Amino acid sequence: MLQEIIPVSFDKIMQTRSYTVVVLNADDKRFAIYTDPSIGRTLQLYLTGVEKPRPLTHDLIQTILNGLNIKVTQVVINDLQDTVYYARIYLEQVTDGKKHILEIDARPSDCITLALMNNVPVYCTRDVLDRTVAVED
Repeated sequence: MLQEIIPVSFDKIMQTRSYTVVVLNADDKRFAIYTDPSIGRTLQLYLTGVEKPRPLTHDLIQTILNGLNIKVTQVVINDLQDTVYYARIYLEQVTDGKKHILEIDARPSDCITLALMNNVPVYCTRDVLDRTVAVED
């Protein structure tokens, strides 16, 4: 069954010592995804374009994808259980004139980081968006 997907945009990232809050917008609704501080720092680096002295894990993944001629095409935040979000990252590879699409379950924070690195869209299913708790300023 196909689900309606809604484009998501980034609002802001807030960091504390024990977690990072990634605030997203979809359909005029702001919602938060909580993740560990290291992912928050990584997201900040990519958003600000700060030069990294050494490659990070996401850089390694990107290098492997590039080496295999695999493109990240989109990210879909597709489930919410209790307060835990789930996401799928979509990859595409063309070999011998055939397009292969791979859909992989991954943490939303990792998916969002790779989406930022590749300038590809992030979506949220209507069902998940309807169940999110709105974030106020």
